[in-house]
Amino acid sequence: MLGSMRIKMCSIHVKDPAAAHAFYTGTLGFDTLMAMPEYNLYIIKDPGASDNSAGLLLEPSDNPLGADYMNAVHEAGLPAIVFGVPDVQAEYDRLMAAGVTFKSPPAEDPSGISAVFDDGCGNYIQLHQD
Repeated sequence: MLGSMRIKMCSIHVKDPAAAHAFYTGTLGFDTLMAMPEYNLYIIKDPGASDNSAGLLLEPSDNPLGADYMNAVHEAGLPAIVFGVPDVQAEYDRLMAAGVTFKSPPAEDPSGISAVFDDGCGNYIQLHQD
């Protein structure tokens, strides 16, 4: 049956999953899908989404391959993931007021409006509005 496949979970390597969970839920506004601190396991989901929605695993970068990849992507200045928002400028203003560090103000290109910030957990994150 074509078209029945869906994204269930993806991951992003982070330096400290507990700190990343606090930032992604407390500052960015995501909801917790699963938190098992005793296993250093944290999964977030879109705000208000059902528990059957796609999750984002905040994966520990304790594996040398994961750490090397995370560090290389960050050093290259590339976003590790893109989050869609309805209004990049409003989100930029909100996050700047919360002390989040952006690489530059929102900019428009043929794909839409975007801005990139540092999550403080080893990654650059791109906000995108089309």
